[in-house]
Amino acid sequence: MTAQFALETFLNVTFSDDNSVAYIQFSKRDEGFKCTEDELMLFLHSHKILFGIERDIVSRIASHPQEYMFGRTPIAMGVQPVGGQDGYIEYAFKLRNEREQRPLETADGKVDYKELLSLNNVKKGQLIAKRIPPQPGIPGTSVTGEMIPFKPGKEAYFRVGKNVVLDPEQTAMYSAIDGLITITEKGKINVFPVYEVNGDVDYSVGNIDFVGTVVVRGNVLTGFRIKAAGDIRVVGGVEGAELEAEGSIEITSGIIGYNKGCVKAGKIVKSSFIQDGNVIAGEEVIVSQSIMHSNIRAGKNVICNGTKGLIVGGSIQAGERVTARTIGNSMSTTTSIEVGVQPELRNELTELRTRVKQLKEAIDKTDKALYLLNQLAAVGQLTPDKVALRVKLNATKKSTQREETEAKERILEIEKTLEDIVKAQVDVIRMIYGGSKIVIGRYTRFIKDPAERVSFLIHEGDISMIPYI
Repeated sequence: MTAQFALETFLNVTFSDDNSVAYIQFSKRDEGFKCTEDELMLFLHSHKILFGIERDIVSRIASHPQEYMFGRTPIAMGVQPVGGQDGYIEYAFKLRNEREQRPLETADGKVDYKELLSLNNVKKGQLIAKRIPPQPGIPGTSVTGEMIPFKPGKEAYFRVGKNVVLDPEQTAMYSAIDGLITITEKGKINVFPVYEVNGDVDYSVGNIDFVGTVVVRGNVLTGFRIKAAGDIRVVGGVEGAELEAEGSIEITSGIIGYNKGCVKAGKIVKSSFIQDGNVIAGEEVIVSQSIMHSNIRAGKNVICNGTKGLIVGGSIQAGERVTARTIGNSMSTTTSIEVGVQPELRNELTELRTRVKQLKEAIDKTDKALYLLNQLAAVGQLTPDKVALRVKLNATKKSTQREETEAKERILEIEKTLEDIVKAQVDVIRMIYGGSKIVIGRYTRFIKDPAERVSFLIHEGDISMIPYI
């Protein structure tokens, strides 16, 4: 009996799914088992293990086999592949990260609020952003000596808004006008001019419907309307008016809504206080003082943690988190706080699914037309105008396929977000009173007794109250 055959009797070799690790295991335990390093190496080679063999373990098995008789031992380690780096958009201006902007509290209790509107002025023809292509990864090596392919990086694409243009290669974005760079929903880059009102929005001004950013250096009175494709900034206060911006809205003095009108932003609404108001924000609502008897809805967070930081009465809905110093009051005023709700995302999901179906149908029609043209080309009957049509159809197909891929990726992203309420949370920095109601996803908890410095989150299928950290 050869040493090779003898080892087959005692030893088994197994591999990980990607052949990056090989294991050795005794199938038959015998105190009298003996082998040399060379014999064990030949055994491994016979099982096509050619790379990354752990020579020190081979030596140890040969000299002390009894140590390895009751377990599975890694005997060879390949090299894991390194994935490619995703492409990205490199901006020529400082891109403001809204999620990192939070009110900073100093030691003496004061709150320092940074300016919400960070103006990025550009001239016509000025570079706004460049598209950086993905970088290749590094292939790995299996224990059998074969290459393990790496995962390639994803391409990045511009999100084109208004008054911007791309170069023919679609590698750079430029401004088409003199104006202000504004980022709207879904990360679209726009360049807008700014419209300023040096006083109140009243009968002397009338309603405003503007394709850019609006700055009001006064108050917006009850019954008037401002609609802006960019941002809205009100240096004074807002009464029962309608404000709608695709970007963000900042109100210096505050909102007294009289249960009329609505303040709606595609991104952030920031105000010193909200009373009897209706506010909707695609991302966040940030309030420094108080939210009283109002209906608030934010796609991500509602933050009310300034010096006063009070939420009392009304209904607060946020996709991810609500943070406040105090919720409710000693009179047990009904106050509803709901997190993990994202109706806008559900609507977007429905629209995307419809769009994917339309794109698929468009691709099918293009494929049929291209098939006929290719048949004509095969028999040499393609006229010059048909050649031009074929080029155009190929370009259209490529563009439609790219849009379909982006839509499908966004669908997966939204589905994951809607399923995941793990990060949905309510933080109470100081006190929550009885009469408050906490809703997380489909779970509800009524607060009967006051509690100090607590957080509410989902744990083991129910809403848990834990100390606020």
